[in-house]
Amino acid sequence: MEHTVTIRDELWAYLAQEELSINRFAALSGIHSGTLSRIMKGRQAMAMSHLERITQTMGLAEDYFYSKYVNECLYDSAPTWRRLRPFILRSAQLERLDCIEQLVHGLLDNLVYAPLLFDLAEELFQQDKHQAAAIIYENVAASEKYQHSERLALCQYRLFMISLGDDPQQNLIEATLFENYVNRLDEAHQLDAIKKLVHVYYSLHHWEKAEELTQELHRLASIQYNLRSRANHKHNNTTALERPLYFYILYAQLMRSCTYEERGDYKTALEIVPLYTDGSWIQEEGEEVNRIVAQFKEWGTANTYLNRLMDGQKEVLDEYVDFVSKRENEIFTALYKIVETANRYHWDVDHILKRFSSYIPYRRYSGIFTKRDKHVTDDHHARFRSELATYYLARRRFGAKEIAMRSVDLSAEVDHDRNVIKGTISVDFEINIAST
Repeated sequence: MEHTVTIRDELWAYLAQEELSINRFAALSGIHSGTLSRIMKGRQAMAMSHLERITQTMGLAEDYFYSKYVNECLYDSAPTWRRLRPFILRSAQLERLDCIEQLVHGLLDNLVYAPLLFDLAEELFQQDKHQAAAIIYENVAASEKYQHSERLALCQYRLFMISLGDDPQQNLIEATLFENYVNRLDEAHQLDAIKKLVHVYYSLHHWEKAEELTQELHRLASIQYNLRSRANHKHNNTTALERPLYFYILYAQLMRSCTYEERGDYKTALEIVPLYTDGSWIQEEGEEVNRIVAQFKEWGTANTYLNRLMDGQKEVLDEYVDFVSKRENEIFTALYKIVETANRYHWDVDHILKRFSSYIPYRRYSGIFTKRDKHVTDDHHARFRSELATYYLARRRFGAKEIAMRSVDLSAEVDHDRNVIKGTISVDFEINIAST
């Protein structure tokens, strides 16, 4: 069998090349000479701190020995979590995903490591080390694929969140696959998972599916709230929720109203507004409750203006503009919907576009609770750009100075039977709005 070169082999070669004794290298590295001697002779496992000092003293890149250290942890000595955990964390920081993959795959031959690895993945997830966390979640999920455990469902939830990107079709696939695991989640994570699914389907314009999920979110949050409100019921899982339970009840009704708005049913959308602006049923008291209820009332006022406007009631336009002008986080949404409505009813809103021109470029907005969902924001910006282009092209006559042709794509074929040429012309252009 071919001998695999180990870290110890390379260290012995280095000592010979540099003509250093073990005692001298120990002094240079800060490792106790007796400890280094036992490590060199294979009588003691090499800790992560030893690896770091040896590598630094040899003048090598920090991760130079990482691939070999995987074997050190798995095969050359008995695996211990005291060595494994810091190695995985540091590999994640240095983006040595290959080492994490090898190590985790080897460890899960023994399922005792599954809960330890899962907890570590959660720690990496919170640190935004999503690629490293995903490797662990995938392997833990694979090791429990025949079990209906909460840990398996939570792995799938995290993988779903990590997998969401800019490809709408892929997001739809990921959402569809994840739905099978929602009911296996613990009660607390269920609410946040359904809320995330609502955002995904909403951004994909699957309004009926989004509404279905809002009703499920409302049902589950209401059940949990009623259970917790009983004096003799102890509900321990609420600590894992991102928001208080009453927030999810109100938010479900808000998003349900939005799905009707998107489908053009402005009357029903308006009827739902009181369901998320009335917080009189909330039993909690304090500053947080007041702040959340006030925010939902503000959203309700804005959406009342908006639905009336989109229903063609132009008389509320100025009031709506004055209302959102004092609320920076609402300006872009208002601008987008105003342009969309102007296109539908052929209104002139040039003065509004000029007033809020600085809000036209893409940006992310944060509310008092959290950042707005990226996929919903991206979708709104894409639709806004389309509506804005439609507005300017329909209402203005542009001269040659304002229009810059960037490229033209032409595809054509000859129909010999009819003696005609059939084809498609795609034009990429820019219009200088400011000069018009």
